[in-house]
Amino acid sequence: MRAFITTAAALLLGGSAIAQGAAPATYIQAARVITVPRQPPLGESTVIVRGGRIEAIRAGRIAPEPGARLVDLGSGTLMPGLIDMHVHTFSEGEPLKQRLGAMTRGDEDMAFIGARNARIMLEHGFTTLRDLGGDGFALRALTNAIAAGDVVGPTIVYAGRAVAVTAGHGDPANGLNREQRDLARESSVGVCNGPDDCRRAVREQVALGAGVIKITATGGVGSNIAAGLGQQMFADEMKAVVETARMFGLKVAAHAHGKDGIKAALEAGVSSIEHCTFTDAETNALFKKTGAYCVPTALAPIAAVEQARRGERPPASLPKAEETVAAHARNIAGAIKDGVKIAFGTDTGVSRPDQIGGEFALLVKFGMTPMQAIRSATVEAATLLGRADRIGTIEPGKDADLVAVAGDPLADITEMERVRFVMRRGAVVTQNGQRQPFPAN
Repeated sequence: MRAFITTAAALLLGGSAIAQGAAPATYIQAARVITVPRQPPLGESTVIVRGGRIEAIRAGRIAPEPGARLVDLGSGTLMPGLIDMHVHTFSEGEPLKQRLGAMTRGDEDMAFIGARNARIMLEHGFTTLRDLGGDGFALRALTNAIAAGDVVGPTIVYAGRAVAVTAGHGDPANGLNREQRDLARESSVGVCNGPDDCRRAVREQVALGAGVIKITATGGVGSNIAAGLGQQMFADEMKAVVETARMFGLKVAAHAHGKDGIKAALEAGVSSIEHCTFTDAETNALFKKTGAYCVPTALAPIAAVEQARRGERPPASLPKAEETVAAHARNIAGAIKDGVKIAFGTDTGVSRPDQIGGEFALLVKFGMTPMQAIRSATVEAATLLGRADRIGTIEPGKDADLVAVAGDPLADITEMERVRFVMRRGAVVTQNGQRQPFPAN
C-alpha cells in the first residue's frame, strides 16, 4: 500500500524522480575509500548510491545531481558494510541478568531485546549478521520484520537451534532440576542422538527457515556441565548433518574447541569451525585442504572468564573458560601464520552487543594486518556466507551496505570501534554517530 501511494503521488506531481524513472540518489564523499579490502584505498572519492544499490564510484568530490542527498564524511574512511559470522542476537552478554530474568521474561520480552541488540550491532557497522543459535521462531520473526522495513536492523542469516547431542554443548537441559529439565527437553528440537535423529534435527531447523546449520561438535564454556571441551558428537552424526544440510543447499558451521572435534568436523565436511581453540599444525593443514574457514570469536573467551570470575556463570564454566583463554590467542595466531582462511565472528551474546568492534584489535594482536582484519569482516565473511555477489566490497551493482570511521583504520585499527556512518541497502542509519530518522527499505 505504501509503495502504491508513493507511486501514485509521483505520477500526479509529474516532476518527481520516480515519475521520471530514476530514484533519488545519495552521494557519499570521503577522503579514503576501501573498495575491495586487500587493494590500496582510493583517495578522495564519491560513491553514488541509488535504489539501494551502489551505482558508481567517481574520483574526487563531485557535485551531486539535483535532488540528491549529499553525505560528506570529511577526512573519514568509507568501506563495505561489516559482517559478523557468529552472533546470538537474543543474548545480552550479561548472563547473571539473563538467569535472574529467565522466569519472568517471555517471548514478547525477547522480541524487543532482540530488536534492540540487532540495532546496536547495526549502529556499530555490522550490516549483516549470521546468528548461530537462538529460538528459530523469534529469529524468523525478527529477520522478516527487518527485511520488511518494520524494524531497523541488519540483514540476518540464522541457524535456529544448534544441533547438539544429549548432554552435549547446546542441550538446554544440562544442569537443570527435574521439572525444568523436562520442560527444556520437550521444546528442544535441536537435540539428537544417532545419524537418523540428527537428520531429523537438521530438517527441523530448515522448516524454521534456517539459512545455515550449526552443530556443537565439542563441549563448550557456557554449558552447565563439567564435561570438558573435547569431542562430543560422533563422526557419523556430523556427517549425517552435513549431508542433510547439503540436500537443502545449506552450509554447516561447527562449534569446536578441542582438536579432536575440530578434526572430525572438518573431515565431515563443515564449512566453518567456530572458536578453533585448540587448532594446531595438523588441523591447520586440514583447514587448507578442505577450504573451510576458522571463525575465531576472540572476544568470547575473554568475556566468559571475566563473567565466570564474577560469579555470573555456573561453577562448571570457570575452569573451561580459563583453559580456553590460555590456549586461544596462541593457537589462532598459529592458524593465521599457517594461512588458514579467517572469517570475522565475535560470538556476541557472550560479550555485549556494544563491544562487537573490539574483535578487530584482537585479530591484529594475533598477527593480522589491519587490512586483513577488515577483509575478514567483509570479503571473506561474504564468501563464507555465499553472498559475495551482493556484499563485502564497494562495487557497482552491489547492495549499498556501507560504513565509515572518522580516521584511518589501517593506521589505527581501534577506529573500527568508533563507526560514525552506517548505510544499509541505501538507507542511512547513523551519520556522525547520530541516529537518523527511521529508514525505509
